[in-house]
Amino acid sequence: MSIFLIILGMAIVTYIPRFLPVLIVDRLKFPGWVNRWLKSIPYAALGALIFPGILSVDGKSPLVGLMGGIAAVILSYLRIHIIFVISGSILVVILVKLLTGL
Repeated sequence: MSIFLIILGMAIVTYIPRFLPVLIVDRLKFPGWVNRWLKSIPYAALGALIFPGILSVDGKSPLVGLMGGIAAVILSYLRIHIIFVISGSILVVILVKLLTGL
């Protein structure tokens, strides 16, 4: 029973700081530049999470992962569907590994 109360307490403690901003931000009207800045945060966070993985694709040569990441950025910039972006970057990594003999 005490473990259940601990889990319930931890859930409440983590839920409150996540729920309060939703209530506050919903009532505020932000200028346009703030909205554009807030909309770019998920992309920046995703990039920060993905970039270390790009450099560690191949332990011998981080250039292989970097080439795949550059391919993904170019394909994304062209507004190609996400499945083709992922497939294209994987294909670039495979081709670079085949061509360099890694």
